[in-house]
Amino acid sequence: MSAKPVITIAGAGLVGSLLSLVLARRGFSVEMFERRADLREHQIGAGRSINLAISTRGIHALKQVGLDADVMKYAIPMRGRMIHSKNGDLSLQPYGISDDQCINSISRQILNKVLLEHAEATQKVRIHFNGKAANVDFDSKVLTVFDEDKKVRTKHQFDVLIGTDGYASTIRTEMMRGSDYHCSIDTLNYGYKELTMPAAKGGGYLMEKNALHIWPRGTFMLIALPNFEGSFTCTLFLPFEGPVSFEKLQTPADVHQFFSSEFPDAFNLIPNLVQMFFENPTGHMDTVKCGPWFRNDDALLIGDAAHAIVPFFGQGMNCGFEDCSVLNELIGDAGEEIDWAQLFNRFYKKRKDNTDAIADMAVENFVEMRDKVADSRFQLEKAVEKILEKRFAGKYISRYGLVTFSNVDYQLAFQAGQIESELLAALCQGIESAESVDLKMAEHLIKEKLSPLFKAQLGHQ
Repeated sequence: MSAKPVITIAGAGLVGSLLSLVLARRGFSVEMFERRADLREHQIGAGRSINLAISTRGIHALKQVGLDADVMKYAIPMRGRMIHSKNGDLSLQPYGISDDQCINSISRQILNKVLLEHAEATQKVRIHFNGKAANVDFDSKVLTVFDEDKKVRTKHQFDVLIGTDGYASTIRTEMMRGSDYHCSIDTLNYGYKELTMPAAKGGGYLMEKNALHIWPRGTFMLIALPNFEGSFTCTLFLPFEGPVSFEKLQTPADVHQFFSSEFPDAFNLIPNLVQMFFENPTGHMDTVKCGPWFRNDDALLIGDAAHAIVPFFGQGMNCGFEDCSVLNELIGDAGEEIDWAQLFNRFYKKRKDNTDAIADMAVENFVEMRDKVADSRFQLEKAVEKILEKRFAGKYISRYGLVTFSNVDYQLAFQAGQIESELLAALCQGIESAESVDLKMAEHLIKEKLSPLFKAQLGHQ
């Protein structure tokens, strides 16, 4: 294969668009196919956005292509979780130990538009809209694309094919037909429904702007993320079946009673809530684990196509963008004569364990968000954790901090989180307030249990 093959990308969503820009900056010509119409000219369908929370990993990837400032001017910092109780009480749980440690709410459509515009501006990326990947003949290196509007199939020769076509990836399905490939798809028994809380009359926000709002209710929850123009995108996460579930919300009266009793403050701020509930689709959430992500030297999966995760750590897009960062660095290390099979293998080995780790942590964080955040014992442990992060800066870094405010391996964050959970349980035994924590005991436990992990993987104690 030549040093500069034409790269074909299936999927012009967030990861595909960023990847096309990365490759163009590296001097590659890119042909990118997207099943949807051009979102710069058409609105994304209502009810399926799940607002994005961009954090350190995603910002780092944007910085590599010089787009961090262009994107972040549309983002709204969220400094913590604003917890809403049923009686209307509010409490803020900060994400970090300083105001600059925050996650950032951004519109999926705005971010995708920025990426597409800059990709096309390189003049090395051609985007073919209304072109869904239908099947792949790997032997002849032909991608068949279906135009759903025109009902026409066309064939496209490729040198290297990269699937960024999401959790229901056609490219993955085609690759997994081989005997050496495996794939598991775990569907969460929860669905989600999106609703919009409008901006205040005359502009502004009806709730605290700089927070991710959560109404935790044990087995279900409502969340809300701020939008740039003053509205909030609210998302209800609810079991599909059971005593409190989507199957029980069949009539307008059911929905009215449910929201007014469980989320009264939100209910009063969302006009036409019942109408929106029935108009907007009910989404489902999958965890995809598969491997390997590549086929010889001619095909690769990245982003959700390779490792879709549930959205409860806010890392789906950040993880996909980190894929682009890692691939970019590996291409740079490879030099002019790239051995693509070797490159893909290195990428897979570098990312697989890490993406499995964040997939597991995302499911764990779902339980934390819907249930534990309102638990007094959990709140005590988190308050103690904040003290430890400040008192033992650099020696104690929470799992959340490692995932969200750093670029360290997800696998390290997973392992650290397991140790920290045991450490916090021990430190909180028999105390009623965070200020009563035994700091000498904490220092000893950190040195004994946590420092060896950080020293081995980060090079410091």
